[in-house]
Amino acid sequence: MPSIYAGTTNAIAVLVLLTEFAMLRTALLRSQVRLYAVQSLLVSALAVVVAAVRDVPELYALAALSLALKVVVVPWLVLRLLRDADAEIAGSGTLSVASEVLVALLVGGLGFFAVDQLHVSSRVLPTTALGLAVAVVGVSFVLMIVRSDVVSQAVGFFSLENGVSLASLVVAAGLPLILEVAFLFDLLVAVVVFGFLMRVHHSRTATLSTAALTRLRG
Repeated sequence: MPSIYAGTTNAIAVLVLLTEFAMLRTALLRSQVRLYAVQSLLVSALAVVVAAVRDVPELYALAALSLALKVVVVPWLVLRLLRDADAEIAGSGTLSVASEVLVALLVGGLGFFAVDQLHVSSRVLPTTALGLAVAVVGVSFVLMIVRSDVVSQAVGFFSLENGVSLASLVVAAGLPLILEVAFLFDLLVAVVVFGFLMRVHHSRTATLSTAALTRLRG
């Protein structure tokens, strides 16, 4: 029987993956941002669980930083940019929503079962949660590829970082705190870059769609 720790970790990982699919399925940009905040809250909660069970007190500081940055600051900044841009509907790609979800299921399933084929086993490693983390990364890539608006692509990139954080918490919770903080710093830099791109792109094209960028030639 799985331990309480493994069961809790797997349950949180499943919820993180479900929020990723919800981001892909929703057509409202503000809903995507709010789902990202919920997903980040789940990852922060997992950090607290791992800190308590595996006796890694540094993870409490990481959970607090993650809560402040990814649950509060980043969603607030993106929602503020959306309010200034007066945009609400996410840009769709060449696929229908059903086709996008189907592709995401295939990619996520491939990532999950690929981890299973590696036969990674450990007394403290919930292998199922690791496979789910890889699936989250794969679905995040799908979100960035199939959606043709800056916000969806930014949210996909941010949630990809959540997938990486989920995997690191499951596999290497004992990493030095400075390395974990470096991941959050990279996220902060990405937020600044995407925010700048949103403002510049919207000011020049009066839209957040990136479809016109495919016509650029070097």
